This record gives sequence, C-alpha cells and structure tokens, in this order.
Amino acid sequence: MSHEKKLNELEATAICGNDISSSCLYVSALAIAYAGQYAWVALLMVGAVLFLFRSIYGEVVGALPLNGGAYNVLLNTTSKRNAALAACLTILSYMATAVISASEAMHYLHTLWAGLPIIGATLGLLGLFLALTILGISESAKVAVGIFLVHLVSLTLLVGVTIWFLATHGLETLSVNFARPLPGGSLLTALFLGFSAAMLGISGFESSANFVEEQAPGVFGKTLRNMWVVVSFFNPVIAFLVVAALPLTEVGPHTETLLAYLGTTTGGRWLGILISVDAVAVLSGAVLTSFVGVSGLMKRMTLDRILPQFFLRENKAKSNYVILITFFLLCVSVLLITRGQLGPLAGVYTISFLAVMAFFALGNFLLKSKRPNLPRPVYAGVITVTVALLSILLALYGNIKLHPDYLIVFLQYFLPAMLVVYVMLNRTSILNLTLAAVDSITEHTRFSRFGRRLVKRKLRELHKQEFVFFTKGDNVSNLNKVMAYVVENESTNRLKIVTLLKEGETVSAELLTDINVLDRAYEQIEVEFVTMQGHFGPALIEELSTKWCIPKNFMFIGSPGDRFPYQISELGGVRLII
Repeated sequence: MSHEKKLNELEATAICGNDISSSCLYVSALAIAYAGQYAWVALLMVGAVLFLFRSIYGEVVGALPLNGGAYNVLLNTTSKRNAALAACLTILSYMATAVISASEAMHYLHTLWAGLPIIGATLGLLGLFLALTILGISESAKVAVGIFLVHLVSLTLLVGVTIWFLATHGLETLSVNFARPLPGGSLLTALFLGFSAAMLGISGFESSANFVEEQAPGVFGKTLRNMWVVVSFFNPVIAFLVVAALPLTEVGPHTETLLAYLGTTTGGRWLGILISVDAVAVLSGAVLTSFVGVSGLMKRMTLDRILPQFFLRENKAKSNYVILITFFLLCVSVLLITRGQLGPLAGVYTISFLAVMAFFALGNFLLKSKRPNLPRPVYAGVITVTVALLSILLALYGNIKLHPDYLIVFLQYFLPAMLVVYVMLNRTSILNLTLAAVDSITEHTRFSRFGRRLVKRKLRELHKQEFVFFTKGDNVSNLNKVMAYVVENESTNRLKIVTLLKEGETVSAELLTDINVLDRAYEQIEVEFVTMQGHFGPALIEELSTKWCIPKNFMFIGSPGDRFPYQISELGGVRLII
C-alpha cells in the first residue's frame, strides 16, 4: 500500500464532493417546502452542525485511519453486533443515495427530453452502473475532478446570473414571499421542520471516511473542510436566491428540477440546459460512488463473517458481482415501492444517513473512553460531540414526525437486513439448536443421522477458523477480556496467543499460569500459546498471516499508546479489542 499512488487533496475532495454537493440540486426545494422563506436559515443551521462534525470525524478517523466509516469505528471500540448495526444503516444510506441520485438525474434529463420515461430511465441508469462496476470500471479520480470542477463552475454561474437578475429586476418577489404565512404557523416550527428536512443536504459527508486509506497523509481533514465550505455556502445562498427570484407557489411543481427552472427563469434556456447537463453528470457520479462504496463495505463485512461467504465470489475483473447484483435489486425494489417520488426516497435516505451520523458521534465517545491513548491529530470536545449528537437526534425525530409512513419504508429494508446479520452472528447457537431438534426426532432415524452429520460438518467448518491475539505480557484481566470478546463475537474454538521475545528474554511464569487458567476456564476455546523472537509490525503480520493462513482481520491487539511506531492502517486490518 505504501508504494501505491495516494489521492491528493483535489482528487479526494472531488470523489466525496460529488456525493455531498449533488444534494445542492434538490435540498433547496425540500427545505423551502417546510421552512418557506426561511429555508436559507435552516440550511445555515445545518452548516453549523456540519462544522461540529468536522472535528468529530477528524478525531475518529485520525485515530483509526481505516476504510469503513462508522462500521470500522464501532468494530474497534465495541462489539461486532453494534458494528453490524451501523453497517446495515450505511448500506441503506448507499442504497437511498443511488436511487435518489439516479432518479434526480433523470428528472433533470427530462427537462431536456420531454418524452423520457423517468422510472424506466432510472432503472436503466442503475443497470448501466451495475454493468460498469461488474466489468471492473470504478470511479476514476480524474473523471471525478472534472465533474466536480464543472459542477462548482455551474453553481457559481447560477448564483452570479441570479444575483444579476435580481439587481436588474428588483426584489419585489422577495418582499411578496416574506409576507406569506409561515409553514407550520410559527418561525420556530418552520425552522425545526426545515432543519430536519435540510439535513439531507449534508448526506455524503461520511463518504470520505470510507476511502481514507487511499488518501495521502493529511488529506482527510482537508476533504472535510472543503466539503463543509461547499455546502455551507451554496445551499443557503441558492435557497435564498430561489426565495428572492421565484414565487414560492412555483417551487412545489418544480421540486425535482428546481435549479434548472431557476436557471431558465433568471438566465434563459441556455443556463437551464447547462444546469440540467451538470446535474445529470454529478448525480450519476454519486450513483457510481454508491456502487463502489457499498461493494467495499459489504466485502469487508463478508470477510469479517457478518454476511454469507458467497458474497465474495469474483469474476475475471475481480468484481464481487453477487454483492453488486444484490445491491442493484435492492435499489430497484425501493425505487418501485416509492414510485420514484422524491419525498419517500428522501425520507429513507435521511433516516439511514442521520442514524449513521449518530453512530459516528457515539463512536467518538467510545473512542475517548476505550482508546484514550491512541494518537489523534484532532480532538473534539465533549460539549461539541454532545451538541452534534443532540442536533442529529432532533433532526431524526423531526423527519419521523413529518412523515411516519417513511419510517415504515425504512424498516421494510432495515429489519430484514438486521435479521440476516443476526442469523450470521448467531450461527453457532442456531446450529446447536438445530442439532438438538434433529436429535429429538426419533421416528425417522435415517433422517436424524443425516441431519446430525450435516449440522456437525457445518459447525466444524465454522469453528476451524483460527484467530490470533498478540500479547505484550498482559495481565489476567486483559487476557480474560480477550477470551470473552472471542466467545461473544466470533464463531471459533481455536485461538493463538502470541508473544514476541527479545534475544535472551524468557516468558514470565505468571503469564504461563494465566493462560493455563483461562484455557481451563473457557473450555469451548482451544488456546495455543506461541512464543517467538521478532519485532511486531506490518512485516511480521504479513509473514504470520501467510504462514498460518489466517486473514489479518482475524488478528487482534490491545490498544497501542502514543509511542506506537505504526499507523493502525499499516497493520492491514488488525483489530483493536482491549
């Protein structure tokens, strides 16, 4: 990895920026629907919350610079079950991102081609990116940079032309709009509902954390800053300009293509066409980001044995086609269930996205309490994290209060996903229960023998995977935590405890005694104690992983201190468990 070319600031910003800045194309209409003429204030409030999350993400990802976002944070600070919960929410967020971006892209294309069947075209666009990702064509940094720069130029041009339009036509429309009654009857209600809906405008902020290992040193924090600047400027400014230039009664009928309509009204047909073409490009980039991102996340979950192993099947292009096809089918189903309507899609999107943001804030608290000695370039104060988390929970409540029916659509996908994960995480218990049920069948002895052999073979296959813990001579309390973690989170009965010795050094009698005691206490785990000379680091991990055929993500260490000479990301996925 160290010899691979890393993404620079512009490239990394473009990849995640296409995701978050594509929300500029539809969030103004959503915010205006609930906050009316004060939508720009609601969007400024969203920018303030995002500012708090810059330091939260900076601390968490700076301490644990590994791909995976909220899943990775919780995997290294708490149990596998909690990490799996965050992963399922992230998958739902990716799914909603893909569908809403594809649908919006086709709505903008519809302004250029009136005969376009929007639902059919959306399905076609999703199918196109399925084919491209199966063929191994992933997001190119250079293409992403091109799309991102054109998008920024287009938005800047739209802002400039609209300001000139207002300077030459006056502010009569703005006065009329501000004289209208407020949605919800009061300013406080309007801002609360508008803030809740406008949180969709920062979806995509978490995407940079999902490819942090591919970024050059020091780039990640800059991507957070750049994304914050883009959405904190364009979203409120565009919303204000819409209120100033268009009667609010005209916003509703043009919800899906509001910026193209604004461009046509203030600058003429050419600007509307430019905005539509730009929208199709940047929203398509967000669709591709979703396919690439979900493939990486679900592959990581499968390697961690949270999802079925057939998801790892690859074609000649090394693409995990089962994951991609599954994701495509889920996207198609949510598109058909919501009939491509922006409201329900945004509801599913926002609920899953806000839940992921909340888990990131919780992960920050867990990092402070469980991994206090991990070096981190940024530190988010407890008050900062608390205010950010409360803001996210408030927005989550607001979205559910606005549309309880959207919660039903969300749960239709979330609950089955969690059921699959729950079954995978509790396979040993389920198989043992199945074995007991088979043994209770005495009438059909042949069936009973066959069933017993089948279940026992599955259990043997499940348990044969070895895990490794590297100890520096930990006390019995820490070693007991390791054993308890393995029993609770992993389906195995084999654990190697490895300690590295310097030349002439011997193992302490206390350590040998502690390991023997724990070996007897946890009779379901067969402990093998291994001593060897060597220096702990990436080279040794690579060597032992190859020699023992144990994946690096099945190797564990305790939390290192600030004198640890390596980045956690250099260890290839080794997990922190104490």
